[in-house]
Amino acid sequence: MKHLLVLGAGRSSYSLIQYLLRLAPQEGWSLTVGDANPEAAREKILTADRVPHPLASVVTFDGNNAEACDSLMIAVDLVISLLPAHLHLNIAKSCIKFGRPLITASYVSAPMKALHTDAQAKGVLLLNECGLDPGLDHASAMQVIHELQANDAHIMAFRSYTGGLLAPESDNNPWHYKFTWNPRNVVLAGQGTAKYIINGQYKYVPYHRLFTHTEPIEIEGYGRFEGYPNRDSLAYRETYGLQNIPTMLRGTLRRKGFCEAWNTFVQLGMTDDSYVIENLAKLSKREFTNSFLQYCQVFLVEEKLARMMNVSPQAELVEKMKWLGMFSHERLELDRATPAQVLQKILEEKWQLAAQDKDMIVMQHQFEHVTGDDKYLRTSSLVVLGENQMDTAMAKTVGLPLGIAAKLVLSGKIQLSGVQLPIQPEIYRPMLAELAQLGLRFVEQTVKIDD
Repeated sequence: MKHLLVLGAGRSSYSLIQYLLRLAPQEGWSLTVGDANPEAAREKILTADRVPHPLASVVTFDGNNAEACDSLMIAVDLVISLLPAHLHLNIAKSCIKFGRPLITASYVSAPMKALHTDAQAKGVLLLNECGLDPGLDHASAMQVIHELQANDAHIMAFRSYTGGLLAPESDNNPWHYKFTWNPRNVVLAGQGTAKYIINGQYKYVPYHRLFTHTEPIEIEGYGRFEGYPNRDSLAYRETYGLQNIPTMLRGTLRRKGFCEAWNTFVQLGMTDDSYVIENLAKLSKREFTNSFLQYCQVFLVEEKLARMMNVSPQAELVEKMKWLGMFSHERLELDRATPAQVLQKILEEKWQLAAQDKDMIVMQHQFEHVTGDDKYLRTSSLVVLGENQMDTAMAKTVGLPLGIAAKLVLSGKIQLSGVQLPIQPEIYRPMLAELAQLGLRFVEQTVKIDD
């Protein structure tokens, strides 16, 4: 019997754990789930009858403890980590030490990349960026890129957008948004400088301008969205084998109007996580908002915010802030926190998924290519709807690629070693084929572009 170890029992782990447990009897697997919160892990291994799965167990795990990593690796055959990226280094080192493959959903960090040679020398696979974004985006994009290249197409532009959003039936607030993944990551998203290239022109978008830098995106049957640049798109030219492409942009999707309103928080400074607010225990939400606005005894807080953002006090943006409670006299009930932590608390009160709510994942790739004398636009789009608060679209699209990759490794169908991404045919072909069988299928369209 082969023993699998899943580290991390947060929001995105449910579909992964249930997938592994469904296959465990026929594949001859047993599973241990490790988390700092063992109760959260126990919830994920329950069967439909609400009893623990007979092939699953739970362990309390501290990812900062290198000795704890070593003690767990001795008895397992493969490790999947959904822990925060900064905790992966100790885990990866233990995997190399004991010869265990590791699969994560996180971006490859510089310290992780530095382990490539050691991992290769030991024949150990460290497969990263194997969740949704990054992960499923890489696999689905590479399948199309390789197909186009095999047909002698010259790819002129590649754009890719992904968003974790609300299913249409649950879209019932003016922001058209609720938390479907880690709230802290949402509040801090986009910090840094986004980098991409358009028609040969390099573009660098600093954080304070990021949410004004949007493009409209249409998804058939689901309406209009807006996308903003995500991190460093330029690095993926080499990853995707498109070193000389004139246009390369990876971005994040939101519903129309979200970015304009979120930009208000950025301009105010409420997403800053670098300092602690003084006198916080005495502040109301209204006073918290006012503390970021210029001192003025003439205008109300609502009016000062509207003037700062150059909109009418009756504008939709101001109404969105009012709906969140940013002008409320209700106390914050926090003693010590950064601006970002205060904002997160306020948002969590309004953006929590209700019991009946369902989430939605939307992904779209756009490929402009020349074949012969003609130009074409090919789109590849994926929409996934959540089932409930456990089996969410986010959990499916993050967890199932990880689970499928684990199955491929354990069955000997992936023979790679070192630090890898899911961009090789031996990974993405069977992964995308099984995902399609599970209902996660990309819809493709190609149209001719007139000169």
